[in-house]
Amino acid sequence: MVKQIQGFQQNRLIKEKVQKSSNPKAIKEPRANFAREFPSSSGSLPSQLYYRLGLTMPRWLFWILTIAVGLTLSGLLVSTLALWTPLWSGTDKTEEELGWAQNDRKQPIPGELWRNISQYKLTQPMNILVLGIEPVPGSVDGSPESFAAPSDTMLLVRFNPGDKTVRVLSIPRDTMIVIPEKGLTKVAAANADGGSVLAARVVSRTLNNAPIHRYIRISTSGLQELVDRLGGVEVFVPRPMVYKDSTSGLNINLVSGWQTLNGEQALNFARFREQGTGDLGRVQRQQSLLVALRERLLSPSVVPKLPQLTQIMGKYLDTNLKVEEMMALVNFSLNLEQDKLQMTMLPGIFSRLSRDPDSYWLDLTGKAQLLDDYVGVTVAGLNTDKRSLTSLKIAVQNATNKPELAKNAIAYFKQQGFSQVYGVDDWLDDRSSTKIIVQKGNLAAGEQIQQVLGFGTVEVSATGDLQSDITIRIGNDWR
Repeated sequence: MVKQIQGFQQNRLIKEKVQKSSNPKAIKEPRANFAREFPSSSGSLPSQLYYRLGLTMPRWLFWILTIAVGLTLSGLLVSTLALWTPLWSGTDKTEEELGWAQNDRKQPIPGELWRNISQYKLTQPMNILVLGIEPVPGSVDGSPESFAAPSDTMLLVRFNPGDKTVRVLSIPRDTMIVIPEKGLTKVAAANADGGSVLAARVVSRTLNNAPIHRYIRISTSGLQELVDRLGGVEVFVPRPMVYKDSTSGLNINLVSGWQTLNGEQALNFARFREQGTGDLGRVQRQQSLLVALRERLLSPSVVPKLPQLTQIMGKYLDTNLKVEEMMALVNFSLNLEQDKLQMTMLPGIFSRLSRDPDSYWLDLTGKAQLLDDYVGVTVAGLNTDKRSLTSLKIAVQNATNKPELAKNAIAYFKQQGFSQVYGVDDWLDDRSSTKIIVQKGNLAAGEQIQQVLGFGTVEVSATGDLQSDITIRIGNDWR
């Protein structure tokens, strides 16, 4: 008998209240040292925003400028409203009322289910919030207390059987959001303040009430264990990564080039933070690591070991996925074509006026199609990206030992009428084929570039140049 995962209620999370965290050991997200204290209620957000930006102008002038700019930049207006609108009126909604029953969690997967995995089908789109959590110091790994820290990684993953895609929206941990009774803060704090329920509600509200059907919280030590069990993962380290913190015991030392990383090295690769890019560089490496993990997990030597790996990893996970849902998702992923895994980053900007230079502010200008594709929501009044192909920002990056190829590529695009083409630092890997990296989720643009060139492979990920719409990583096939 074929078991099917039925449609989920789209509005499970979009209620009026949310459960307060009952965990006394919750760790608060470190906040920047600002000169003034912020009001604690979400109703005081304009004042908080005023102080966050460190403004000295009169408040009446601040309001006039806000309204004028907001009316001009509709995407930023929608983003601002997502921050300023109160999320809900209270904080006592239970997990059972949200459909997140405790008895759904950590259920063992019997061997006979694995043997009949092909019978489990995903029939409706499913959004899953994935949180990577550094265990609370002194807690037992995998215990409820261990998951009470700020999230170190946040992904919204959409499984869509309609077009047979898995789309990953990476949410930088420094994204500014609103938490009831706390006000304007960073999204990483949501899990520490209210657990998975609050984290899901905050993300849902920020993304225009996007449905979040399930969640998965994974311990960072679980990631380390998984990589070690897989015998390591192969990733390209774009530049040397060196960092030492004697207080925390963190010691990162990775050389550039292709590396087979063990669990500790893979974790360091994902958590290394560069100056000047906030959390965005980490997001890029996390996506590279996800691709490497997928390739390793789907290798012929590993697939037969998946049932055993699932049992081992169980203690590092906290999830409300049901067994049948897990099986349907695994079956869906095993049959996923390589180009159907698509990743991007939550659109946003750094504020040059902010006292906290790493704070990341949502910017939905022209992102209607991205929200539809990656979270399944439509925002009224939000436009799609109407720029022509030749007006997109095209970064050219040489990944060969032939330095003249990058100059030739830039000249070629300019001859074709592209007005915003620029070169970036070389990618220190001698690639045989050219890769067209769709940095901001616009797959159609990447495919059109491929048609212009007549060669190259398209990859939808946020691993290209951060300022680009498309990054062309030149290979030896450039002609």
